[in-house]
Amino acid sequence: MIRQANKGDIAGIIDLLYQADKVHNEIRPDLFKGNTPKYSEEELTALLEDEHKPIFVYDNGKVAGHAFCQIIEVKGHRLLQDIKTLYIDDICVDEEERGKDIGKALFDFVRDYAISLGCYNITLNVWEGNDAAYGFYKKMGMRVQKTGMEIRLED
Repeated sequence: MIRQANKGDIAGIIDLLYQADKVHNEIRPDLFKGNTPKYSEEELTALLEDEHKPIFVYDNGKVAGHAFCQIIEVKGHRLLQDIKTLYIDDICVDEEERGKDIGKALFDFVRDYAISLGCYNITLNVWEGNDAAYGFYKKMGMRVQKTGMEIRLED
């Protein structure tokens, strides 16, 4: 069952955040410290109360997956069209639960939620080298909107 997260889910969410950090640290140890969740218990408690940043969990007796979302609206911008976007800040399925379509269920739920809010699109970022995530998002129908680039400067 997918539902909005509550304070009782924090420990399970933090476990998933450690798993997500592990993936990112393996890809980019120069950027990600490793063994560090993206949010602390206190930050998660505050996020759970922010209506513009809903967190959804897949609950099968435990938190088997999560989706952190942000509602971003542009209105009256000089250059950009007025638009409402649902940004997926983080989506993760417990490594022991992968292959059971939990990620697809979470993504479909978030898509339906975005439609219910009148959003124009859903966006997210995926790190270069995270081929499994990239393939999953393509399978969900996502396509590249823009590309972030870097050059590493050495001493």
